[in-house]
Amino acid sequence: MNMKGGFGNIMKQAAQMQQKMQKVQSELSEKTAEGTAGGGMVKVVANGKQEILSITINKEAVDPNDVEMLQDMVLEATNQALKNISKQISDAMSAVTGGMNIPGMF
Repeated sequence: MNMKGGFGNIMKQAAQMQQKMQKVQSELSEKTAEGTAGGGMVKVVANGKQEILSITINKEAVDPNDVEMLQDMVLEATNQALKNISKQISDAMSAVTGGMNIPGMF
């Protein structure tokens, strides 16, 4: 068995995987996911970079006497949007790595 050739093949496969990962990361940066709360009264959209792109609040959700409820809805919708985009990222990375958990890849 030629260990040198085997190592070269492993390095080639690693380089190919890295190229695929970069392509997926680029594609993911264009994807979005949303989270909602209060029956859609609050909507948050996040992108694949896990940045919040927008927050939409229905005017009926704004009650000056119950600011805490609005804060809770914004928090819930934001966490849901981030959870949804994280799932998309995880699924895409698993497709490239074949399910291997490679620390630091994303």
